[in-house]
Amino acid sequence: MTQKRLIRNASVISGGRRIQADVLFDDKILAVGENLPADENTRVTDTRGLTLIPGLVDVHVHLREPGREAKETIADGTAAAAHGGFTTVFAMPNVLPFPSTVRTVEPYQRLLEEKGRVRVLPYGTITVDEAGATPTDYAALRELGVHWFSDDGVGVDSAAVMRRCLEAAREADVLFACHTEDMNYRQPGASVHDSPVVTSRGWIGIPSACESAQLIRDLKLLKETGGRYHTCHVSAKESVEALREAKAAGQDVTGEVTAHHLLLEDKDVQGPMWKMNPPLRSHEDRMALIEGLESGALDFIANDHAPHTEEEKSLPMDKAPFGIVSLETAFPLLYTEFVKGGRWSLEQLVHWMSTAPARRFGLEGTGDILPGYRADLVLVDENRPGTIDKTTFLSRGKNTPFDKWPTACTIAETICEGKTVWRDTETEKKGS
Repeated sequence: MTQKRLIRNASVISGGRRIQADVLFDDKILAVGENLPADENTRVTDTRGLTLIPGLVDVHVHLREPGREAKETIADGTAAAAHGGFTTVFAMPNVLPFPSTVRTVEPYQRLLEEKGRVRVLPYGTITVDEAGATPTDYAALRELGVHWFSDDGVGVDSAAVMRRCLEAAREADVLFACHTEDMNYRQPGASVHDSPVVTSRGWIGIPSACESAQLIRDLKLLKETGGRYHTCHVSAKESVEALREAKAAGQDVTGEVTAHHLLLEDKDVQGPMWKMNPPLRSHEDRMALIEGLESGALDFIANDHAPHTEEEKSLPMDKAPFGIVSLETAFPLLYTEFVKGGRWSLEQLVHWMSTAPARRFGLEGTGDILPGYRADLVLVDENRPGTIDKTTFLSRGKNTPFDKWPTACTIAETICEGKTVWRDTETEKKGS
């Protein structure tokens, strides 16, 4: 049984509002209010000067284990999540063996439960072994509690196969999270956005249609088949518009955007640490992503945490793998740019990084600070600036373009189901 704890005098983001309140919890939130009483068995913490937000939710995380432990492990990846304020993460299915059958998913779930420092929910694959040929038995995996399916970094190439998958998903009542990429648009060795800003440096470009064409195809199929559909890491203005039109037509669709696509663009690319898929696109695309999130064309933020070894990321641009780590940088960077910068409120950022993804992915009692919800909580020090320092990352991956970037806040403590899973040493010295 988790010991009861009372956090006093925090500035609390609850129900979409900032209030001054106490929060009493064990593994669940018991009460939110002023001057809450505490008995002798309750640990009381005065957090005056700190802000309490719901634990963050990231539906797009690569933990690599089993099969690719040199890049990341479940233990290290979830430690990184806790360090960054994330208490629920969804593990992408590009592990070995693929989570495509009951036989492979059951031991995988046990592994995630045993090794995860925070809550980890696995995706199943859309097609068996992500091969793009045979739909996974969604109903069988749903019986194990897997309600979400993705082929991760692979688009389903065949429209006929995708139609069969969408029809089966509708029958099983599961959600697809799709990486859309039409490889007919991508040349071998391509690594950046197809714009003169970067291709003039000798790198091969990836046009926006590589993403948007397959998304538009999927949305047309979805209109005919019905069901629920989510699109991953949107990067192009054409994709934002396609989602806007699909929503206006009443389709059950959502889209996510990453911190790096909100913060960076093609002109920022300097080498493999800036190489991700989809690539950093133009200023016009980045503005469309920000405005799309604000207008509701896009729904929330998910960060595609993709750890790689230093050796891999030291390869030439055309050979280095796509992807950057993000769990330990996303919240402080977005807070700094958009909340401290005055464009968004903290309530908006919390909605897009916790409440909205929890709701879309059907996580009851998650993503807010309300009685009966999971005690997944993060204390943020909005008055203590910091610096992104990859040498302090708990992730095995140090591949980030944000090293040495200043931040305007610090994660002081992360609590998952009532238990502290990360605590900042400076906060500890203060005795908060």
